[in-house]
Amino acid sequence: MGDSVQLIKHVELYVNSSATPSQQVASVDAVAALLKNDLLTLDALVREMEMYLTTTDSIVRSRGTLLLAEILEQLTSKPLNSTSIHSLIGFFTERLADWKALRGAIVGCLALLRRKVDVGIVTDSEAKAVAQSYLQNLQVQSLGQHDRKLSFQLMDCLLDRYPGAIRDLGDNLVYGICEAIDGEKDPQCLLLVFHIVESLARLYTGPLANFAEDLFEILGSYFPIHFTHPKGEDDDVKREELSRALMLAFASTHLFEPFSIPLLLEKLSSSLPSAKVESFKYLSYCSTKYGPERMVKHAEALWSSVKDVTYISPSSTPSTESESMGGMSFQDSEIMRHAFVLLQEVTRQHADFVSLVIADNDIHVFINSLNQYKEFDDIPVLVKQKLHALGHILSTCAKPSVELCNKVFEGFFPLLMDGFGLSAAKPSDNVECKFGAIYLCTELLAASRYLTLSLDNCTLDPDFSRQTWHVMLSNFSKSLEKAFIALLRSNVADNAESAYVYFGVKGLQILATFPESFLPVSKSIYDDILLELVSIVTSSGSKTFLWTLALKALVEIGFFINKCPGSGKAASFESIVVEKIVSLISSDDSALPLSLKLQAVFEIGETRKDIMLRVVQALDEAISTKFSEVNDHGNHESYNMIVKLLDTYTQKVLPWFLEIGGSEEIPLNFALGIWDKMETSRFLNVNPLQIASGVLGATMTAMKSAVGSCSKENQEIIISKAFGILFSSTDFGSPGFKSGNDIVKEDELQQTNNNVGRDKWLTSLFASVVIALRPQTIIPNGKMVLQLFITSLLNGHVPSAHALGSLVNKLPLEINGMDSSTSFTLNEAMDIIFHSFNILGNDGSGIDFGSLRLNTLRIQSAINTVVGLAWIGKGLLMRGHEKVKDITMSLLSFLTMDGQDGLPKQFQNLIEVSDEKGVNQLMICAGDAFRTIMSESEECLNRKYHANVRPLYKQRFFSTIMPILISLVVKSESSFVRSMLYRAFAHVVTETPLSAILGEAKKLVPLLLDCLSMLRKDVSNKEIIYSLLLVISGVLVEKTGQEAAVENAPGIINQLTDLTAYSHMTAIRETAIQCLVAVSQLSHTRIYPLRTKVLRATSKALDDPKRVVRQEAVRCHQTW
Repeated sequence: MGDSVQLIKHVELYVNSSATPSQQVASVDAVAALLKNDLLTLDALVREMEMYLTTTDSIVRSRGTLLLAEILEQLTSKPLNSTSIHSLIGFFTERLADWKALRGAIVGCLALLRRKVDVGIVTDSEAKAVAQSYLQNLQVQSLGQHDRKLSFQLMDCLLDRYPGAIRDLGDNLVYGICEAIDGEKDPQCLLLVFHIVESLARLYTGPLANFAEDLFEILGSYFPIHFTHPKGEDDDVKREELSRALMLAFASTHLFEPFSIPLLLEKLSSSLPSAKVESFKYLSYCSTKYGPERMVKHAEALWSSVKDVTYISPSSTPSTESESMGGMSFQDSEIMRHAFVLLQEVTRQHADFVSLVIADNDIHVFINSLNQYKEFDDIPVLVKQKLHALGHILSTCAKPSVELCNKVFEGFFPLLMDGFGLSAAKPSDNVECKFGAIYLCTELLAASRYLTLSLDNCTLDPDFSRQTWHVMLSNFSKSLEKAFIALLRSNVADNAESAYVYFGVKGLQILATFPESFLPVSKSIYDDILLELVSIVTSSGSKTFLWTLALKALVEIGFFINKCPGSGKAASFESIVVEKIVSLISSDDSALPLSLKLQAVFEIGETRKDIMLRVVQALDEAISTKFSEVNDHGNHESYNMIVKLLDTYTQKVLPWFLEIGGSEEIPLNFALGIWDKMETSRFLNVNPLQIASGVLGATMTAMKSAVGSCSKENQEIIISKAFGILFSSTDFGSPGFKSGNDIVKEDELQQTNNNVGRDKWLTSLFASVVIALRPQTIIPNGKMVLQLFITSLLNGHVPSAHALGSLVNKLPLEINGMDSSTSFTLNEAMDIIFHSFNILGNDGSGIDFGSLRLNTLRIQSAINTVVGLAWIGKGLLMRGHEKVKDITMSLLSFLTMDGQDGLPKQFQNLIEVSDEKGVNQLMICAGDAFRTIMSESEECLNRKYHANVRPLYKQRFFSTIMPILISLVVKSESSFVRSMLYRAFAHVVTETPLSAILGEAKKLVPLLLDCLSMLRKDVSNKEIIYSLLLVISGVLVEKTGQEAAVENAPGIINQLTDLTAYSHMTAIRETAIQCLVAVSQLSHTRIYPLRTKVLRATSKALDDPKRVVRQEAVRCHQTW
């Protein structure tokens, strides 16, 4: 009883005309839930609703019918018995005649017709009754948009799910559909209309014959699809979607061919480019569906239309690659692209279509006319466009089949050979440089090669070698080879980026890359081609364009050879190309620059893994040889060679192996080989400056790359070998290195000052190994290693600082199951570091100046200490360790030393430290340490070298350090100390993600302005000023920062206007003016009082010596 009351309540609410849409939806959901949960039967529902379904009140009746229909829509997966379905479909079928309740009737029919077999479906006879009622009672075009859409969905459903049931309706069905769709304009409805026509044509070809013309007249009126409503409406139906649906309807039956093809050809004369594109697209698709026997009568018209847009009036434009491709690279218009697609489809279906192209007199006249041009530059652009189009036409016609290739070769190849001045009987080195013949010849060669590649895996016709094109090409292959080589050796090859050179190399490449099973050129010709290209690559390289093309051709030939590794071609390539090119590394005879040698060797190596392995072997031997020349014989000419060899390994070879998933043997062997060299070289004849800038730097980079790409196990092999070699040296046997806990003594540091040469190499390379280790890799005798780096750091060795930062970033927090005598934890390492640097504990007081060894080691040692602390702090920060606070406070204690107004109390007893300039340098270094901590590094502590990186570590440090810095700035009484604090502040702010800055913009903007004001007094701060301007720019542009910008608008404008005249850096002036443009978008009342000042500043900037600044000034002046 309660369910019945609730049901009536929901029904009454739904049929009530005052109910809101959301209330109606809730009522449907509630009743459907009762049915789904079997709390109510469908029969009971219909009985309860009988009054609402049969009442004479049309409003109540229509709403009651719609309610029942919408409930059924939610029951599509609920099984219903055949009696219920029969009763319901009969009811809704009758209601199709009740135009007052039509929407509910259509929705109900759709809900029942869409049901699946396993839950009960409508029978064929019932579906036929629905269709008959539809055709008899519905005047579709008199309905509103939504009801028309439902009506079309109903017919579409009948055609899709019950085609057999309504087949007997014959002409009545076709006529009724024609009547229903005629005049439809709504895009959503048209999408259904076109699909209905497609289904109708596919299913009922017989009945459609009498109505084909009438039906197509309706369809044709929509071509081409053009929306007349404003943009933004009907976004759910795109023009492309509608156009494709219409195209499918056009091509749905061959009965439309007599009407559609003439219409599409006619539309090609339209002045609208979109209409031409659509016409070619439809013609391409319809021609494949209608079949060649129906399209043959349109062949001449189709060729004429293609010829007109591609050849007669080409709309192509030179592409960006035109110069590098012989000046003949054109970007075809969209119309041309679709015309070529049509040509391809038609020639593939109807071989005789090519005869129209071959017999076209205009083309033959044009080919002959090309002989009048003696130089490529003499050819007009329009002629080049036509030549490009003709090459595309011939290529498209020749590609589909052997038969078509034969026809094209018969029609044009002899003509081109005559233009080329070639004879099959007498090959000659003298060739007439007639570009038209050269270009078209290479296009035909490329087309025939494309054909052979497509047929290479097919069963061969035994008479294939007797095919016309194959015979012609074989007969002329020697002449073509000599002609193309002659082009490369002629005077035209001296011209930079010569078109003759480009197509000469391209012709040789094509001849050399035919599949061996179709080989139209002999082995001797193939070998001659390789020899010619290799001779170009191994020459001086003065003809850069020719050299680059020849190398690229050899690489392409090499990749092609991979498809047939056991063939004669592969053997020739190996003996002629690979051996000669790889030998360039060790050859000193060639005039070719080393950079070009390495480029050639690497690119040839890329063609196959086994070739790259030979390249690696040659590189290793060359590096070893050059090291010997430098180290043992003092041959300083080998410096640059070593650097380039190592750079090739680091930047090209190793990444290539990593990309293809190669073995770790390559980087492992390289790293071990370098250490073997270090072990056998007792002396290194390289002075320190060259070490710092050249050979050592390249070796360290290569070492890091090699070690970083190895697994944990291989890294342990490398670190063990490196450790043994390093500490077997007598120079590293001092007591300071034996203990990991002792502070480095004064005299020990003095001794290490003299350790350059081999010791510096060993330490630097060992640091490179440590930097690239994985966190899991075990370091032998870690405490001794740590002490080595501390000692080297205090002596000014920056790689040791990098290594210390990497160590503290990767050392474990605790040791499990490892030998504590050789392994140690992060806390142990930090104790040693703090003890060595005299850093106090967690009380935050930083450096203990009273015990720091500045009194005798000079200020430089303190600077070295700051550098080390910066990298150590960076390593700790990135892993999120709390001891970064101690490092930070130590750096801040250096920052607050005042070199102008006197030293802090704890520093005053260091009488020997009286160099004010030195103290200032130390404070500047401490400020720059914050840039080291926050910035990204290529040298170390990055993901490439397996650093531990905690998410949001920069934001976390920003939120921690900023209150401390701000407090120190406020308390500082010394202008120099304040400037140093602002220096640190600037580095932190500029390296922090903008999102974090915006959250604190109100606090930071005044400080940013004060920071700018103070730092711009020193020219050396220009890079920092530029970075700060970028931050201010972000604040001005982002909405979350504009509120803070409005509050500080006068200060911002004052600073920016001053910087528009900053003479030391163009980018600062440009950015300052751009920021002023952004300021103009702020509150008018805040910025208007300063408008005159801005205009005065921009007026002066209009005379700036740099054009980019003047342009920004014009824009800013106009904005303000």
